[in-house]
Amino acid sequence: MYGAHTDSSLRGNYSDARADFTVEQQPGAYSDAEHALWRRLYARQSSMLQPYACRAFRDGLARMTAADGVPDLAAVNARLEVASGWTLVAVPGFIPDEQFFRHLAARRFPVTVWLRKPEEFDYLVEPDIFHDFFGHVPMLFDRRFGDYVQRYGEQALRLLPQGALPLLARLYWYTVEFGLIDDDEGLRVFGAGILSSGGETPYAIESEIPRRVRFELARCLRTEYRIDNFQKTYFVVRSLDALADVMTRDLSALVADVQAKPTLTAGHEYPGDTPVPPRGGRLAA
Repeated sequence: MYGAHTDSSLRGNYSDARADFTVEQQPGAYSDAEHALWRRLYARQSSMLQPYACRAFRDGLARMTAADGVPDLAAVNARLEVASGWTLVAVPGFIPDEQFFRHLAARRFPVTVWLRKPEEFDYLVEPDIFHDFFGHVPMLFDRRFGDYVQRYGEQALRLLPQGALPLLARLYWYTVEFGLIDDDEGLRVFGAGILSSGGETPYAIESEIPRRVRFELARCLRTEYRIDNFQKTYFVVRSLDALADVMTRDLSALVADVQAKPTLTAGHEYPGDTPVPPRGGRLAA
């Protein structure tokens, strides 16, 4: 949702959006072709995730029962709200940052209503309903991760007046979108940007090309990211509890300190880093 501006260059029908940028999903409006495309996307991703996705994602995916077609968000909410207190709200696409944070702080997760075209099967620029739903919603069934995302939204609203949006974007990117976890199952993925991508899922865990470093908040806030290719750096958390705990303290002083320092380039190792090797491999040279 970062850097979003509701202009004509964005996909989605913003003319029907309410003041909070939510819309009606209209589940019956999806075509047979769109449901068929959804089934292809769902089958491809779900079949390859067992060795790579973290336990919380796998458990959440099993609870969604959304393999047969584009899901009805209201039907999923009936289960999700009981599990973690979260609900899904339909949006036309990218929405302004402050409104996005307000939704997260209220345990409402925005889900884009449109689905990619067949020629975008492997890559698209803006997140669609498959990315938002398949990538994000399974993790929201886990209350620990849900607490992290809610606290992130609360912190973001407090930190926006400090000009912290670039830092907040990096934190969301490297955790919610591209986060890794190293727990009792070994190195696994919990980030939606990886889990909804056919190519980056094995790359993030097994390739010796990218840097994987133990998550440290200040290091994450300083690190630039890329949107046009696989990531050059991944941050690895020890547990979802530890990740949620990061958001329990006032971050104003830390943000001010980070803002006074230069940004760090992805793909490089810096003093103080704790490198994490790929599964069954060696550290990047």
